[in-house]
Amino acid sequence: MKIALAGAGAFGEKHLDALKLIGGVEVVSVVGRRLEPTQAVAAKYGIGHATTELADALEQPGLDAVILATPTQMHAAQAIQCMEAGKHVQVEIPLCDNLADGEAVLAKQQETGLVAMVGHTRRFNPSHQYIHKKVAAGELAVQQMDVQTYFFRRTNINAKGEPRSWTDHLLWHHAAHTVDLFAYQAGPIVQAQALQGPLHPDLGIAMDMSIQLKSESGAICTLSLSFNNDGPLGTFFRYICDKGTWIARYDDLVTGREEPVDVSEVDVSMNGIELQDREFVAAIREGREPNASVAQVLPCYRVLDALERQLGQ
Repeated sequence: MKIALAGAGAFGEKHLDALKLIGGVEVVSVVGRRLEPTQAVAAKYGIGHATTELADALEQPGLDAVILATPTQMHAAQAIQCMEAGKHVQVEIPLCDNLADGEAVLAKQQETGLVAMVGHTRRFNPSHQYIHKKVAAGELAVQQMDVQTYFFRRTNINAKGEPRSWTDHLLWHHAAHTVDLFAYQAGPIVQAQALQGPLHPDLGIAMDMSIQLKSESGAICTLSLSFNNDGPLGTFFRYICDKGTWIARYDDLVTGREEPVDVSEVDVSMNGIELQDREFVAAIREGREPNASVAQVLPCYRVLDALERQLGQ
């Protein structure tokens, strides 16, 4: 399978590392904003083609699929561009930063029948998979999720501490992870509300936000997000269930009493990005809808749209 990667930044390299571990996959092109650093990434991973234009990558002989790790504002249009070229596509989270764009991607997927998947990595992290399998088996039910998504990011930098060409967003990016995960674990969301703190004078975005959710099962979720938090950094999930409590920290899981839970046998890897990419490749090979398809995650973006309208943005 021949794959192109668009977006040679911090997350793009995570995908390149993951794809190296999947048999029968070859990355044939990498697309970046500036040619010289894109060529450097291509050389590092032994990729023969580097370009600054997605259209050039789409013309590579035998190309099957594209992974988009580009700036948020480009995701929807590029996903549609890939499908119009007959290529399967995986879009890094978030799918879009407005609902109309997300709906347009879904319409194009339904028109073409191609695999279109979104990088909602929390569905694939072994820690969250462990809980999901128990919920699906009827062994427990989520009563409440308490989630903290915290960064110290008062300037426009990426996960590697390098300057970004675009502005990140607590609602449309970071909240998307938890809104989708809560529905995945506890059922469709029937109620949502949000509050936000002051806007950053230069970036124009809220630096602090609080979101409350309720699912049709009656479960609730409280999500706190901040770009102002000076450590510890990351996202921390507390699952309060009818039969136990768990705390998930990325791919690690402990009980409410901080007792480690072995999740090494949950899937073939402990790396959520690798598992996400394996699902994308498998869905293409098997001709089926992937977990975290555009259709499956779009309800999350409908909730985000409702929250944005509540906040008056």
